[in-house]
Amino acid sequence: MQIDELKKLIESNSILWTTHCLQRMGERDIKRADVKNCISSGEIIEQYPDDFPNPSCLVFGMTLANKVLHVVAGTDGKYLYIITAYYPTEDKFEPDLKTRRK
Repeated sequence: MQIDELKKLIESNSILWTTHCLQRMGERDIKRADVKNCISSGEIIEQYPDDFPNPSCLVFGMTLANKVLHVVAGTDGKYLYIITAYYPTEDKFEPDLKTRRK
């Protein structure tokens, strides 16, 4: 999966938001515009090629307020499925917030 593919789906607004994602975003005060910005300006830091029903990945990017955000997204080539979004913490990631702690 390539970030350019995800960016094209964002630009064309070919996005499907899972119920789980919208619920978690509400709990975490994350806006849809922040998720879109994260993917549009972000980079893929982990790949999950065996996820079902579609491959997915973890995107590192920024909110509109310039806060680090992680978005898990998958695609079938036609739609971008937003699975979840969260603010990463150093208890699970290294200080760069890109590298998962072992």
